[in-house]
Amino acid sequence: MHMNICGVEIKGSEAIFAVATRASGALEHLPLPTKKIALEDDDEAVNVKAFARQIEAFVRDNGIGHIAIKKRSKKGEFAGGPTTFKIETIFQLLEDCEVILLSPQTINAQMKKHSFELPTALNKYQHEAYKAACSALMKTK
Repeated sequence: MHMNICGVEIKGSEAIFAVATRASGALEHLPLPTKKIALEDDDEAVNVKAFARQIEAFVRDNGIGHIAIKKRSKKGEFAGGPTTFKIETIFQLLEDCEVILLSPQTINAQMKKHSFELPTALNKYQHEAYKAACSALMKTK
């Protein structure tokens, strides 16, 4: 079965992407030209709408039907900032796209179990997004 999952790490005001695919049974990185999209000044509705349109276009243009987002804490010292949750909502509102949230614990457990290779084609800042994509792929088989 051929399946692509786009992993997303939401950091600050950015959504960082990395797509993993399991075409031949092995996990592979699917390099895409768009690696991240930023939401600048989320107090302005016009910016939030523009960001949502960019996300929709990214998902549509790349034929993405599955998204795995690395969960951020809602409280505590490592809590995600408010903007990160707005960004998450925009993903969850996407039509025709299955969006799941994976905890860092789940991702780390999958990493240990399957020891995913981090492809050299990935930028370092995409590693967490890629791990989320791989974890989601391993959970769906």
